[in-house]
Amino acid sequence: MTTYKDLEIYKLSHTLAVEIHKMTLKELPKLELYEEGSQIRRSSKSVVNTIVEGFGRRRYKQEFIQFLTYSLASCDETREHLELLFETGSLKNKEQFTYFLSKYEELGAKITKFIQAVEKGHLTRKP
Repeated sequence: MTTYKDLEIYKLSHTLAVEIHKMTLKELPKLELYEEGSQIRRSSKSVVNTIVEGFGRRRYKQEFIQFLTYSLASCDETREHLELLFETGSLKNKEQFTYFLSKYEELGAKITKFIQAVEKGHLTRKP
């Protein structure tokens, strides 16, 4: 692994952040564009951004784990925003809701496994 772009968790979180961004602009009522829509865009982008930032600090195991943990927390936050949007009727498309919820559950599981892998055998840069 030479770059964060090689990470499966990066690829999935990046794709989902782009999809969430587009979905909120097309599907949500105008009222939600600047309320919950803004929050979910930020949290979904935070998932990928903290993976990238953590990867840049991978030489320092505890910092790497800390940033991966932040990413997992943002993943959970994004799931909560999805649930709120769906339950309040702002996200009306049940298929979209189910798709995003399942993908963020999958991503959360992958981030958790990645954290465990880092804890067991830390990935470091070669000097």
